[in-house]
Amino acid sequence: MARPIPAWLAPTSLEEALELRARYGEEAIVVAGGTFVGILINQGLLQPAALLALRRVRELAYLRVEDASAAGRPLLRIGAMTTHRALERSPLVQRGWPVLASTFALVASPRVRNQATVGGVLADADYASDPPALLHALGASVVARSPQGQRLIPVEELIVGHYETSLRPDELLTEIQVPGGLEGAVYRKFRSRSSEDRPCVAVAAVRREGRLRVAVGAVAERPQYFPEICALAAGQPTIEPELAREIGERYAAAIDPLSDARGSAHYRRRVIAVEVRRALEDLNRIIAARGGSQSHA
Repeated sequence: MARPIPAWLAPTSLEEALELRARYGEEAIVVAGGTFVGILINQGLLQPAALLALRRVRELAYLRVEDASAAGRPLLRIGAMTTHRALERSPLVQRGWPVLASTFALVASPRVRNQATVGGVLADADYASDPPALLHALGASVVARSPQGQRLIPVEELIVGHYETSLRPDELLTEIQVPGGLEGAVYRKFRSRSSEDRPCVAVAAVRREGRLRVAVGAVAERPQYFPEICALAAGQPTIEPELAREIGERYAAAIDPLSDARGSAHYRRRVIAVEVRRALEDLNRIIAARGGSQSHA
């Protein structure tokens, strides 16, 4: 039996999109770039009554910097419909947040990056995507809007499970906000299979104002972050090799990794220890090269 064809909703303004989202709620699947949702629908894993396509909502595609956030740091504001490719190639991002540009450049292929959107990759909450771990480590937040207003959600609170977010049924993710003022930031992507782009283990390490933040992705239902382990580096001008090794081993012990085609839980645990250590070594080199001075990224 043929599957029923879902209704196609194509608003041209944010106001119209919010009204449709509130009206249809969970009956409608939001389509941004469509690179992930399209696969799920083709495989029969999703059978929505309606598809809410945001491609024509041009006011959701932008990149701009505010001079200072509430914390006194530069703030990068990314419209949810900004494509991976636009972020990757933006001189604004390359100059101020180069780790974002280099990380998004690692996603799939230029063809995919020309379609996939920054808001979409977060709203999908796919555990094996590259950007969520980095945005988590960067302390990024998203703006969720509904006809009743808007709220700011830290990325670490947005993704709550496999393909599950804290967005309400009447909300749209409309913007991503990334604070600057970083001493250094690193993203490492470990692939276990040459035939596949998706990471087996992904590690993002960021230091801001002397505080370390490490997020490990692709190993559990959501990026893994342990502030008590990161606190071991508090007050340290550099992350010495033995400390980097200890933090890596503690992360490996604290995480309960999943098993899938890219690696078993045992294998992932060993890789986590190595990749966290290497990320911290990379971060240490970046900070040393900059003399520990503050910069956007």
